[in-house]
Amino acid sequence: MASSCRQANTSALQSYAAAELTWALILAAARQLPQQMAALKAGKWQIGVGVTLREKTLGVFGYGRIGATVAGYGKAFGMSVVAWAREESLARARADGYATARSKTEFFEACDIISLHMRLVPATRHIVKAEDLARMRPQAMLVNTSRAQLIEPGALVAALRAGRPGYAAVDVFEDEPMRDPNFPLLQFDQVVATPHIGYVTREEYETQFADIFDQIIAFAAGQPINVVNPDVLAGTTRQRAGK
Repeated sequence: MASSCRQANTSALQSYAAAELTWALILAAARQLPQQMAALKAGKWQIGVGVTLREKTLGVFGYGRIGATVAGYGKAFGMSVVAWAREESLARARADGYATARSKTEFFEACDIISLHMRLVPATRHIVKAEDLARMRPQAMLVNTSRAQLIEPGALVAALRAGRPGYAAVDVFEDEPMRDPNFPLLQFDQVVATPHIGYVTREEYETQFADIFDQIIAFAAGQPINVVNPDVLAGTTRQRAGK
């Protein structure tokens, strides 16, 4: 097919589904909810000590729709929010009233929680290096609900073993579906992990399928919508007209 359409997940609703899951993971990791629940079911009472989010520093790496939404959650919880992204995105963060880091090094050193919110493109693949994670505090947390490939291969596991950062919350893996219970990242008590469910809500699915059907109907009617490459479509139309 000469033309193509934007994927249905461009819907603004996904920003809320993924952002809400991000915040759920942050809360679960901060208050050790999976561990506390498992302990309670095993007949134990109050294991470990969680941390309060208020007055901590939330770092948002990538300031698009989802990142901006997560930043808003952090502000609502009384956190200081710091953004790090390309300059255009940093300008939007400043316009929204958030602080921005002076450098990537400062960003990783200063934040108590860092949440990744970038698309996976050649420029962002493995953008988080082992040396970045090594700069995080022992009590800091890395959160990734975007793409596993944003982090250098093996870097997060090695960093957790070294104790910097001390915690992680992830929803994405390099090879999915990931069904290996012995997967290294799952062996850490200080890791909260979910099986890529950031977009998995009833409302998100309803919106995605509605968008898909609208695009199919429009294409069948000869009036495609959300076309990514309209120049190619126009050229194909002219070729057909010339036959």
